[in-house]
Amino acid sequence: MELRETGNGVDSWKEVNLIYNAALRQIETKMEILNEEFQHVHQYNPIEHIKSRIKTPESIVKKLRRHGYESTIENMIEYVNDIAGIRIICSFTSDIYRIAEMIRKQRDIHVLAVKDYITYPKASGYKSYHMIITVPVYLSDRIVDTKVEIQIRTVAMDFWASLEHKIHYKFEGDAPEHIQSELIECAKLVADLDARMLTLNEEILAIGQTERIL
Repeated sequence: MELRETGNGVDSWKEVNLIYNAALRQIETKMEILNEEFQHVHQYNPIEHIKSRIKTPESIVKKLRRHGYESTIENMIEYVNDIAGIRIICSFTSDIYRIAEMIRKQRDIHVLAVKDYITYPKASGYKSYHMIITVPVYLSDRIVDTKVEIQIRTVAMDFWASLEHKIHYKFEGDAPEHIQSELIECAKLVADLDARMLTLNEEILAIGQTERIL
């Protein structure tokens, strides 16, 4: 499976790779700087770690075909929002919204869409905070506003999502009912764990503040 080149604008997979990788590096650098600044000001790192990836041509072609689009570079750039993906893993649910707000405040980032699967989880139990943004990539002869999908989730949510992803591909989206039910139960346990860990962390912080005052 290959993406057909159109000859218009960004017209080769190599150039696409270059541009989307540049966009990912920019977002990663921004997040690292914000994390370091947060440590400097608040003595706390909201970001545990960052993962990034570029979607494979095969996966892009499948997505285009699934939505009825011809497999061209032009259609890929226009209709596939998650070619470049970055996942930000944090410790607590409160960090998710804090990080999302920091991203919104970046003057050269434009937020196109948000899906809050924390407040409104999927039926499967999936939780994560998704943003589709554009960031400018400065080339020698032009500026390319490039889309990046950002997913923000806790360590526990990421662990659950990783297993759910494996099960989805193992059973091609049609897992046995007892496995689906068990996944939903695990999602509830993850949500409870995240809530309890957040409460515990807030209590620890409150004790620390009281000791500093005394």
